[in-house]
Amino acid sequence: MTSIPANRALLPALAAGFLVFSITLAGAAILDFPTVRTDLSAEQLKRVHDVTRATANFLKAEAYEAMQGGASTSIDPVNRDIFSQPSANLSQEQGQDFHLGNALFRKLWVSAPSSTQASDGLGPLFNARSCQSCHIRDGRGHPPDAGGAAATSMVLRLARPAATPEEEQATKDFSALNFPDSTYGKQLQDLAVPGLAAEGKVTVSYSEQTVTLAGGETVTLRKPHYGVSDLAYGPLDPATTFSPRIAPPMIGLGLIEAIPEADILTNADPDGKNGTGIRGKPAIVRDHRTGKIALGRFGWKAQNATVRDQVADAFSVDIGISTPDRPNPYGDCTAKEPQCLAMPNGVQKRLGDTEAPDPILALVTFYSENLAVPARRKASFPDVLHGKEMFYRSGCASCHTPKFVTRDDIKGGDGKGSPQAFQLIWPYSDFLLHDMGEGLSDGQQVGVASGSDWRTPPLWGIGLTQTVSGRQAYLHDGRARTLTEAILWHGGEAEKARTAFADLSKDDRQALINFLESL
Repeated sequence: MTSIPANRALLPALAAGFLVFSITLAGAAILDFPTVRTDLSAEQLKRVHDVTRATANFLKAEAYEAMQGGASTSIDPVNRDIFSQPSANLSQEQGQDFHLGNALFRKLWVSAPSSTQASDGLGPLFNARSCQSCHIRDGRGHPPDAGGAAATSMVLRLARPAATPEEEQATKDFSALNFPDSTYGKQLQDLAVPGLAAEGKVTVSYSEQTVTLAGGETVTLRKPHYGVSDLAYGPLDPATTFSPRIAPPMIGLGLIEAIPEADILTNADPDGKNGTGIRGKPAIVRDHRTGKIALGRFGWKAQNATVRDQVADAFSVDIGISTPDRPNPYGDCTAKEPQCLAMPNGVQKRLGDTEAPDPILALVTFYSENLAVPARRKASFPDVLHGKEMFYRSGCASCHTPKFVTRDDIKGGDGKGSPQAFQLIWPYSDFLLHDMGEGLSDGQQVGVASGSDWRTPPLWGIGLTQTVSGRQAYLHDGRARTLTEAILWHGGEAEKARTAFADLSKDDRQALINFLESL
């Protein structure tokens, strides 16, 4: 087997007749990501290959296309709570765990000490009092409006590159993706418990540019300019970069985790050998629970490997609540914020060693894994089918891979069948990192992701953004107010697809948007 050095682990190596992604540390191979599934028989593999092959027939909907989440798809009536429905194939016992997790997801944490000891431990510095505060109705967040409004469902990630040989080594062995600001940590917390000053405020202003499309239609794009004000604990490190990120929708997360590594890596081409200009590369991270090298799938830069990793990170950094996976009760407080570290915390030894001891983390993770993807609307309508054809012909499906079949060998937490096992799903994402061009760059390195690299976001449910969130805000920082604007911001590897969209006739562009709105 051919092995390659760490941080050069994104190149495929040919071995034993099939492709693997191999990672080597200190001269020893520590993990291989195969691009051949091991959970299926040869007959099943052929069946999966056939069913996930890209279609060339746009005269009718594909089989099961409307059931975006397979058997877990929600067919509930579309309303503002459509993203909050449980997977349709949960057992009665699993349904009970889902509703318990829902209650904890909505739980408002309070500062310590409090008479409600099972709910205290907030912060001391924080961005939200509950998961639901950012993921409003389990949907997409939005940036603050210009003029000083609070960043209710958006955070400002802070990071700097390695500055010492030790830090450089930590990035090489994937034990660190980047490094926090020495004073303000990983994220700017704009809220604090009583008696403590918040770290500061996020500021945003916009400049505008006009794009002319085929046929003379014009679209105004707004470019955000982010900053911070009212810093309470001194200046930021000059090397610190800002990355504004809105809360992503919560639907289908367990299904994403159930996609085999092999099927994601099959679409990777970091060397650009296929000559298409699409060079998707996998995010290589460490599972925060096991410490093992893993494939990143979650977060705007695919910085987390599992739903549990994502949940534990949000509890710690966004809310300031400790869990068994992130046991620090002071969250993102740093040594340069002694007032924060001197505040009381919410650890109750009679309840456990952390502010959110098990089973809280497990229940919120289960809830997050089982928020159902809504069924498609109008999948067989002629204008939607025509828009689907334009989506394919414009090259959008090169990164927004339509469909996968999840693993057949996964089990639920009770050891029984998993609701996510062996489902045909339609996320419209390859879950790889792509260079999206300078226009979308935040300048922040996150592991193997450069400042202009972003994970392809899944598109399922995107047409219900207005219904659930009450407004439209797309891309990592919510700058795009319409789907058309979001497409026109695409650059880098997506430049050809963006140009193809802009060159379509007005009717063809609208058909493509109609297709997206049906997802």
